[in-house]
Amino acid sequence: MSGEFTIPLLPCRSIDETSEFYRMLGFRRTHRQTRPNPYIVMARDDWEVHFFGVDVLDPETSYGTCLVFVPDTGALWDEFAAGMREVHGKVLVSGIPRVTRPRKRANTGNRAGFSLTDPSGNIIRIFPTQEDIAEPEAPQSKLGRTLVKAIVLGEAKGDTAQAIKVLDSTLARSGDEAPKNELLDALVYRTELALREADNAKAAALLKQINETNLSEEEQEAAASALATARDLEQQL
Repeated sequence: MSGEFTIPLLPCRSIDETSEFYRMLGFRRTHRQTRPNPYIVMARDDWEVHFFGVDVLDPETSYGTCLVFVPDTGALWDEFAAGMREVHGKVLVSGIPRVTRPRKRANTGNRAGFSLTDPSGNIIRIFPTQEDIAEPEAPQSKLGRTLVKAIVLGEAKGDTAQAIKVLDSTLARSGDEAPKNELLDALVYRTELALREADNAKAAALLKQINETNLSEEEQEAAASALATARDLEQQL
């Protein structure tokens, strides 16, 4: 049988709050009702998500989640980030709601995915379609390999404290041995983790270290993505 499809159905604490959040990201509301129960439908291109209202919902402990596969995670992230900047003046990287950045993850076949957490704590996990997965480059240093593990801990498992622990340990022992691009990737991710923990002093110190890192023209080109992320993170302070 062909033609089957599924639609995520997620809880929310307010259908109107949820509607405004997803509109910011380029969705449109195609249905809204308050009786017999609060319910909305948000759509974007071929993607549709349904939400039902819940009287008591703690975003910090929500288990609502779904997977979405798209042709280009980077392009979608750019559109989400642009919507956030237009409304909030910055990309939301800490607290709830928030969005992570497309990063390769060892536990998902190195798919460069990212996660979006909405105001109700639902996590939309976004990955590229199978045919769009490029062969990953192996990290050149111990720090690079540790960063891969830290991303799994911090993003897939949601264990920010453990991600910080393993990353800090390797930064202290082997940070100077890593290529500049891998060092900056690690420092930028550590900054994001600091902001997630509301440790602004640590985040500021890390951003200072990033800005003071001497880079050749070639190293700047290799680290362009990390440097752009650092500029975004500076807006959080």
